[in-house]
Amino acid sequence: MDFSYTQEQKMLQESVQKFVQKSYDFDTRNKIMASERGYSEENWQLFAELGWLTVTFSEADGGLGGSAVDLILMMDEFGKAMLVEPFIPTTVLGGGLISALGSAQQKAEFIPQIMEGRLQLACAYAEPSSRYNPGSVATTAKVDGDSVTIDGIKIAVLNGSNANKLLVVARESGARTDREGISVFMVDADAPGVSIQAFTNIDGKMSAQVSFEAVEVTVAARLGVAGGAIGALETVIDRATVAVCAEATGALEAMLQKTVEYSKGRKQFGTPIGTLQALQHRMVDMFIECQMARSIIIRAAMKLDSGDDEIEKARVVSAAKSRLGKAIRKVSQEAIQIHGGIGMTAELDVGHLFKCVTALAMMFGNIDYHTARFAEL
Repeated sequence: MDFSYTQEQKMLQESVQKFVQKSYDFDTRNKIMASERGYSEENWQLFAELGWLTVTFSEADGGLGGSAVDLILMMDEFGKAMLVEPFIPTTVLGGGLISALGSAQQKAEFIPQIMEGRLQLACAYAEPSSRYNPGSVATTAKVDGDSVTIDGIKIAVLNGSNANKLLVVARESGARTDREGISVFMVDADAPGVSIQAFTNIDGKMSAQVSFEAVEVTVAARLGVAGGAIGALETVIDRATVAVCAEATGALEAMLQKTVEYSKGRKQFGTPIGTLQALQHRMVDMFIECQMARSIIIRAAMKLDSGDDEIEKARVVSAAKSRLGKAIRKVSQEAIQIHGGIGMTAELDVGHLFKCVTALAMMFGNIDYHTARFAEL
């Protein structure tokens, strides 16, 4: 199996590297987080101009037809800078569902808007009792002729406070945990009956709890056939899971680099602590964890684009997320321990990196969930 990157992939990676190194330092990120929207609209338009918002879409949909490997190369660099722009909720989750389920008319209407940076999306699928399971849906969609009435509550909706449209996962038929009967509807964020309670995650990204009370849409707002969305939803979430794995790996490598630099400058009894063999061994262990995580994530990305069946793909994704969770625990804890108390202060970026990887470890399923999922598949 060839793990080397193509020339096009190297160019994509370099373009993201240049942006984060020149335009997305720690102070800039803090200013963006403190803004009203919690992300930079100027950066988002720049992403569109650079073509980054087209990477996840197929050539048939007007995109670059990028692979999952292309995606993780971008996310790895985003993770190093702790990027807060809503790339995953808009392009990977929202755009992925439209690509997978949307009609030709829906794709023609929405995908160009996404790629041009004019449309922000949020995927509202998680619920208070779902526990990472996208097939556990209590939100209802009652069809009456050409009208659909949506009622329910969604939690942890990434980019829910900034989205123009919400992709709402709702049940048209069946019991709460039935796989059949689940549909996805495009709902305007400002539609009557939609209530959005915004909040900031510990990693600085914006999320929301969204309530739907007798929200009226037409059947034309449905993506795909009635009750047949669960397969596409799981596939899109798996791709987003691999993306956040790559983002976390980038953040872990940044933590390692900053820990090594700190150990060279921090002195105890006139000697840099980085010269102490015990700390050197701990930092080597951090490096090993980063490399192991990166390897399994690359394998997961390559598996997503292979011709293997969906169950095998899901197994590899869960294996990657589970292994990443262990790497996050080891690397982040060691980084804080070697830095000491200053590592948890707001003035040092290591503390913010710790918050980022902690949030990413929980996103789309924690260690326990993905270990159990791997065993069950």
